[in-house]
Amino acid sequence: MRTVWRLVKTRHLRHAFDGEGARLYGGRWSSPGVRVVYVAESLALAAMEVLVHLGGSAILAAYSAVRGDFDCALVTVVDGSSLPRDWRRSPAPASLATIGDRWVAGGASAVLEVPSAVVEGERDFLLNPGHADFGSIAVGEPRPFVFDERLLRRRA
Repeated sequence: MRTVWRLVKTRHLRHAFDGEGARLYGGRWSSPGVRVVYVAESLALAAMEVLVHLGGSAILAAYSAVRGDFDCALVTVVDGSSLPRDWRRSPAPASLATIGDRWVAGGASAVLEVPSAVVEGERDFLLNPGHADFGSIAVGEPRPFVFDERLLRRRA
């Protein structure tokens, strides 16, 4: 079994695993219009993935953490050595979204394992809510998650 974590604004908990956010806005590994759920291999990585997108500390207390568990047999792995040289840059190269889009369209698995662009050597996962095996992913009860405000202090 593999455990993953998702941090979501508490007001959006009801939709935390429906892929609506990615469908509306896209992400590094998916285009707008494609429904996926982004999760991380650890709660710490999930926090880092959120922090790189935060503009300020006003909403630091407005998050909840949700654990997910799934069988490793549900996973397709993206080989990092096959990615373009600049895959970690921001904004992300469009070729990365193409990888996720093709994975969803192909229906090969319910979970796609990808390297984290935020923390080298760590792994993120995309969950496909439209896949037949998505229902076998166990979603835990949400719990409040409060960021330590020191994480956003600006250094001179």
